[in-house]
Amino acid sequence: MFHRLLIANRGEVAVRIARACRALDVTPIGVVSEADAGAAWTDVMEACVTLGPSAPAESYLQMERIVAAAKQNRCGAIHPGWGFLAENAVFAALCAQHGIVFVGPSPALMARMGLKSPAKAAMRAAGLPVIPGSDGPLASTDEAVRVAEDAGFPVLLKADAGGGGRGMRLCHSSEEVREAFPLAQAEALSSFGSASVYLEKYLTGGRHIEVQVLVDGFGHAIHLGERECSVQRRHQKLMEESPSPALTPDERAELGAMAAAASSAVGYVGAGTIEFLRSPDTESERGKLYFMEMNTRLQVEHPVSEAVSGIDLAAWQLRIAAGERLTLSQDDVKLTGHAIEARINAEDPELDFRPSPGKLHAFEFDLTAAGAGNGASLRLDSHLATGETVPPYYDSLIGKLIAHAPTREAAIAALDAGLAAAKIDGVASTIPLARAVLASDAFQSGNYDTSSIPGWPPAS
Repeated sequence: MFHRLLIANRGEVAVRIARACRALDVTPIGVVSEADAGAAWTDVMEACVTLGPSAPAESYLQMERIVAAAKQNRCGAIHPGWGFLAENAVFAALCAQHGIVFVGPSPALMARMGLKSPAKAAMRAAGLPVIPGSDGPLASTDEAVRVAEDAGFPVLLKADAGGGGRGMRLCHSSEEVREAFPLAQAEALSSFGSASVYLEKYLTGGRHIEVQVLVDGFGHAIHLGERECSVQRRHQKLMEESPSPALTPDERAELGAMAAAASSAVGYVGAGTIEFLRSPDTESERGKLYFMEMNTRLQVEHPVSEAVSGIDLAAWQLRIAAGERLTLSQDDVKLTGHAIEARINAEDPELDFRPSPGKLHAFEFDLTAAGAGNGASLRLDSHLATGETVPPYYDSLIGKLIAHAPTREAAIAALDAGLAAAKIDGVASTIPLARAVLASDAFQSGNYDTSSIPGWPPAS
């Protein structure tokens, strides 16, 4: 195990990784922008290096400065967290050039899986079903129209190098494809530096289900079950739960085994997520699962998998990066109870999720709100406290509240109790939306999909 690790990220991400470092007796070193210098979350670091001005392009995305900071602080490894440089193959290669371990897969694997078309080809070869659509980036508008007509409408144009909903265009006709293709290319180029766009059939009323995997450098792979991530707005996740209420036990076991085997087959190493879309059930058959993409990192929602498995994913990610073998077999993974996570963003859901930066006059959570004696527990992952400021330069996520309980019904009740007891003043938050989702008939029944937010907007 390396003795000192540089965390190339900020806020809640940095705090989470630092906690794993301390558990493994690894010294965490942080980096900050000028906006974050002196923030309370930096206290968990042994030391911090200021990278530059507040804007990410001038600080957290400065690869050379980050590598220099690691070398100056005698760090044997760099953890990119999630977001920023987490899936940047150029950064991973730069670390390798300087003899620094990048906590993640190899640059070549990351480059292949980071582009959606090569990832689909690799997973198709590994035996996973993929969504009908183009075999790779589209060369022209005419090709986009031809592929769309073959796949059947509606279709989705997507940035090959992208994610988070940017570069996406939903089309219901050939005419819409002709209009949307150059717009998708332009947004893809602006957001990700590549104009490559591919196309896939859009599964109306589908469900977003992903599998958490751990793979060591010796080809041993396990999975930690699946997460349901269908509560979304504009293709961005709002809430997640594990296990998914959409799967039967047999489907769950088959999907997990398939994901673990595919991860090993493509040579993946580390903690990663394989994401699937499940088509809607019909009168004649149950929905089918299709590979969508692979995230070569930990994700925001990893705590729900930790809750049901009891396994520290961040710690195992570090251990695998240090060359250790997985000491866990699939039989050792015991998934118990149900976990649900609510992302808490500094946004106003009643004003189309407008960001709401500002000073926190109150930021308080009661983790005993779930009650005693019912087996339920609450976990808060955040980097903020009363009196601190939510800056306007970064992601609006200010915390994640996770409930774990013996049953799904108890987890819903525990999470709602925790959200009801929270006090946030000074910025708008998505807590009202999260409580509306939990109370909705669609979520309560488990019968929801990506087409709308359950229970939102509230009925007048």
